[in-house]
Amino acid sequence: MTHTTRNTRYERLTPSQRKAVFHIEGPLLVIAGPGSGKTAVITYRIAALIDSGKAAYNICAITFTNKAADEMRQRAIALGIPPGPHISTFHSLCVRILRRYADNAAIKPNFSIYNDSDQARCIKQAVKDCELDTTNFPPARMLDAISSRLKNNLVDVDTFKAQADDFFTKSLAKIYARYQDILTEHNALDFDDLLAKTAFLLRDCPDVCSELSNRFKFLLIDEYQDTNHAQYKIARALASEHSNICATGDPDQSIYRWRGADIRNILAFEKDWPDATVVKLEENFRSTPNILERADNLISLNKSRKEKTLVPTKPPGKDIAVTVFEDENEEAEGLAHQVKEMTDQGTSLNDIAIFYRVNAQSRVLEEAFFKNKIPYQIVRGVEFYNRKEIRDLLAYLKILVNPDDAIALLRIINTPARGIGKTTIERVRAYANQNNTSFFEALKNAEHIDSLAKAAQAKLAVFVNMIENFKKDVAGKVAPLAQRVFVESGLEQSLHAAGDEGETALENVNELFSAASQYDHLTEQPSLLDYLQQIALFSDADAYDASAGRIALMTLHAAKGLEFENVFIVGLEQGLLPHERSNTDEDRQELEEERRLFFVGITRAKMGLHISCARYRTLRGQQLRTIPSQFLYELGPGFTDQTGENQHFDRDSEIAQISSFSILNSKFKKGQLVRHKTFGLGTVKNFVDMGENSIVEVEFNSGRTKTLMLKYAHLSKV
Repeated sequence: MTHTTRNTRYERLTPSQRKAVFHIEGPLLVIAGPGSGKTAVITYRIAALIDSGKAAYNICAITFTNKAADEMRQRAIALGIPPGPHISTFHSLCVRILRRYADNAAIKPNFSIYNDSDQARCIKQAVKDCELDTTNFPPARMLDAISSRLKNNLVDVDTFKAQADDFFTKSLAKIYARYQDILTEHNALDFDDLLAKTAFLLRDCPDVCSELSNRFKFLLIDEYQDTNHAQYKIARALASEHSNICATGDPDQSIYRWRGADIRNILAFEKDWPDATVVKLEENFRSTPNILERADNLISLNKSRKEKTLVPTKPPGKDIAVTVFEDENEEAEGLAHQVKEMTDQGTSLNDIAIFYRVNAQSRVLEEAFFKNKIPYQIVRGVEFYNRKEIRDLLAYLKILVNPDDAIALLRIINTPARGIGKTTIERVRAYANQNNTSFFEALKNAEHIDSLAKAAQAKLAVFVNMIENFKKDVAGKVAPLAQRVFVESGLEQSLHAAGDEGETALENVNELFSAASQYDHLTEQPSLLDYLQQIALFSDADAYDASAGRIALMTLHAAKGLEFENVFIVGLEQGLLPHERSNTDEDRQELEEERRLFFVGITRAKMGLHISCARYRTLRGQQLRTIPSQFLYELGPGFTDQTGENQHFDRDSEIAQISSFSILNSKFKKGQLVRHKTFGLGTVKNFVDMGENSIVEVEFNSGRTKTLMLKYAHLSKV
């Protein structure tokens, strides 16, 4: 590439983007607001490093979703960046490291990666083996504790066992230990293990840490605000030899605290790296000024953040439209009609998305869109891989690369039915335990298991022989092997015999074959192990198809990283958004995260943003009166309140109620002592005068601080 071409490649960058792109040596923190072109900055930075003479082989870019990594790779190709930089997700990088240094990590390199359903089976078995009551020790809660409290914080089994000092923690320590033993027996790692074992490897093997740090001399980490403690430690270790770490992210978009993300990692970056250069990307190339102003008003109320202002580059557009519906059914029907009106005027369904706080909200929306014949897609992609026919076929493939995977093996040994019953399986399992061998090795020795009848031994021999024959082809392309397994295992015949239900399942399997063929075509050296790894690390966001010709329905969490011309956000009610769990949030962290979640949703919209709430919503089978979300009023004064034509409530009564509370506004000033019927006595810490929508922040004597809408708070002056 000529010098002139290199210069023109960067000419469209803004001054702040150029500062980030051309920073070569030393730590760099890029605070990148939504729509600020951060993916472009990271890609251009890779190009700039190579143009400055750095080896492509020494560059490592890490992001959080396969979709984001793929986009980054495609942009790198478009920029003419030569092959060599490692671009992947955190989990993919860890898999690569663990397979390469398996001996140092005390694992086998052909390990399986267990998904949620696999983990659920293992934890249930662990609780059972520990002879504990599942009522007092629910497996799902135990798994969550092991994941969020222990593995994400790099607390291993021995450390936690030494810390346990009461009946519950000692019991949890036993469950944790047994759960890990089961994973080891199956030669499997769960998602948290991928991170934790890599962090321990880098901590405990200085030579490996040094080798990897010198291999990746320039570390670029996207979405740094979403890193958990283990990822933070991995990043610090990989940059330990050179300090060439570039962290890109936005504290205002940290929305994964519930799964271990720690916003302190990005807030404390300058403390970790005192000589860091900080660049703020504040220009927004996505949304109209009207949308950005509301987003800024909202997020400015958070305290855990880095100060920045979203600077629009687009001309003004329509303001946010807020619609109040009677209930969730009317809300869904109203949205369907709005969507039809938009499409009648030429808007593509690909340009429209609907966001909600919890998955349960999608049901009435789906019914309304189905009724109105509006094509839609639910962006919850992992569900495809949870379908029975897909899991059955994948279980066969997993066994071919990891025969120790007992969960996969037990799934397929009699699927389709081949006369291998529970009694036979239990006798094989007993033999395996007695001889300290794996379940598959016991199957291979079935002729030596005296407790088995000759007929059972013969059936097991046929099954083992089939698997061994399949294993001969694991080194080649994935799609032909998957098709062969599907036919010769009997799965295809069983689905043909299942009637209409089987036909649908066959369509799903054919979709899997298509995906495998695409993998074979796009991968230089396809392998079954690598393909299964990609599937295991598949996320909801990866499932979104931007060209499907269908409106997208998804949670606000799944919307991260996406953008649409028109966005609808539904259910803006207290207890839903913000979620009810923030009601007991004493340190405001939960509430601030809920506010960030709404901020993320708002800033996905390019041109049109529609927000709705319902007066009544059915929760747990009961239709309950709702309270509008405080976030509506935090958007700032004067936004449009568009009530639908079919509303059945008394507007005069509404106005009277608002007016009566407006009269009280002047009574509540900073330092004012007040009383709340639930929270008791408190002192006003802050008052945001927005007329009828005023907000008051009160620090109660209990130690809690609450942000309340004045017209709904029912505060009394003391």
